[in-house]
Amino acid sequence: MLFSEQLRKAVDPIWEASFQHPFVTELGEGTLDLRCFRYYVLQDSYYLTHFAKVQALGGAMADDLQTTASMANHAQNTYEAELHLHETFMKELGITEEEKASFVPAPTAYAYTSHMYRAAFAGHFGDVLAAILPCYWLYYEIGERLKHCKPNHPIYAKWIEAYGSDWFRQLVEQQIARLNDIAKTVSEKELERMKQHFWTSSQYEYLFWDMAYKLERWPMEEEDVYANERA
Repeated sequence: MLFSEQLRKAVDPIWEASFQHPFVTELGEGTLDLRCFRYYVLQDSYYLTHFAKVQALGGAMADDLQTTASMANHAQNTYEAELHLHETFMKELGITEEEKASFVPAPTAYAYTSHMYRAAFAGHFGDVLAAILPCYWLYYEIGERLKHCKPNHPIYAKWIEAYGSDWFRQLVEQQIARLNDIAKTVSEKELERMKQHFWTSSQYEYLFWDMAYKLERWPMEEEDVYANERA
């Protein structure tokens, strides 16, 4: 069994929970509250900004120039395709420049990006791939599951189209193959660490849907703190 197959099998219950999360199912049905999707777009834009930086870090850690160039291309795709899509969503959802300027990442978004940086700075290129791959792979599988859905909201249809595309599938397959190649060259201890990164990121993917669906807040947000200081 390939290393990627071992990972996918190990996280199957977690991914199944993502497939069945109401954020995902209601997006496919077109019934998801736009407030949840609006919140998701802002948080995911923050996440993708750091995801692209971790991709670039991975490229810098690669052993060969071809892989460095490929990872740089992946980071560029994150910026040009996914973040551009989110910019389009922001315009359609009426998200203002003031909202962007005052944005604060939610606890889950902050924790997830911090986990990816920790994997990168405490490990090697294989750790980076293991930490970022669930985002690629899970989104592709969700796109495949939802691609026959016909939500009556154009924003949801665009989201499904982006992640169920052949272009995105090729990116996912490339990273899976790269992870399998690295797995052949590292120690058992390193493989276990990579498995843990993959498992943790899979958990955070579920938590990200839940964060957006519940409009997660910090226990004490800035306005609450300032109100207490004035009192």
